[in-house]
Amino acid sequence: MTKQVFPGLEGVAIAESSISFVDGQKSRLEYRGIGIDELGEHSHFEEVCLLLLNGSLPGQKELDEFRAKLVDARALKGGVIDLIKCLPKEGHPMDALQAAVAAVGMFYPGRHGMTPAEQRDSCVRLIAKIPTILAAFQRMRQGDDPIPPGDDLSHAANFMYMLTGEVPDEFTERTLDVALVLHADHTMNASTFAGRVVGSTLADPYCVVSSALGALSGPLHGGANEEVLKLLQAIGTIENVRPTIERMIANKEKIMGFGHRVYKTMDPRAVILKQRAAQLAQRSGNPLFPLAVEVEKVVIEHYGAKGIWPNVDFYSGLVYSEMGIPPDCFTPVFAIARVAGWLAHWLEQLDGNRIYRPTQVYTGPHEQPYVPIEQRR
Repeated sequence: MTKQVFPGLEGVAIAESSISFVDGQKSRLEYRGIGIDELGEHSHFEEVCLLLLNGSLPGQKELDEFRAKLVDARALKGGVIDLIKCLPKEGHPMDALQAAVAAVGMFYPGRHGMTPAEQRDSCVRLIAKIPTILAAFQRMRQGDDPIPPGDDLSHAANFMYMLTGEVPDEFTERTLDVALVLHADHTMNASTFAGRVVGSTLADPYCVVSSALGALSGPLHGGANEEVLKLLQAIGTIENVRPTIERMIANKEKIMGFGHRVYKTMDPRAVILKQRAAQLAQRSGNPLFPLAVEVEKVVIEHYGAKGIWPNVDFYSGLVYSEMGIPPDCFTPVFAIARVAGWLAHWLEQLDGNRIYRPTQVYTGPHEQPYVPIEQRR
């Protein structure tokens, strides 16, 4: 009997999870049952980390202790800094982040057979250090020294400080914080699944996060926001939007930042980021935002009825660029947020773990003879 194949595992449930929930028809995303719209308005990233990791919102004491642990864990070992210095400055920050995260774990013994307390310490360490790694690589490839992390700044503000050397204003800090909240988890996406597969082998959390980073680096997953910005820059003017997009549609070219495997209406994260992008553009006069709105309009005219709407990547690149984040750092900033979700899924995977071992439908030949090399054509 021939087994049925599900390309991309579409529609195949591979685990039970209580971490996040998506309703693609109603444009609904929840973390532990709380809507992303409420979290984006009222919460902040550090609190959302605990919500994802622990299953519920923390009390003030627990939150304060978590923040203090993050601050204590932000700094990098000298060996990690030396490793980052050796990476080619022309390399992509996602590759640098993946390499450095894998190396970080080597500096902490006892990575296998962890106790629950050691697992939590590793979660704190990874959440705290990924922004430091990214900021250090970005500065060193420009010929600047890395800026040590601050001890009196929020997670979002500290990253911007290490990246730029300046403490961001309150609006910029809050905008990045909201973006981190929106990107913290999104059910069983490619990078989360990759992390869970690696975690199911009982590999350590540094390997888990490194594998998830590799999956996230692809343009069909986290890299689309960088491509969106390139498209808007290439279009240049409002007058060029419709002919450019309609030419792409006629040529069946993929328009980055649109469409989603789950959402059949506008991604709820894109709704929030569009509002933030509009506020940032109002402050700066960025001409790319009106182009983005016009691109959205034209694409929806053609594809909206087919369920193709803006996803989170369409406006996130605009938000990041307005804050002075380089385009090739957009996806690593995604990772600064998503590491919280990856680690929550890693912990969940370990609870009743069973190693992933899917089957396949073999389509090759059988009982072929071995042909000696001198007889081969």
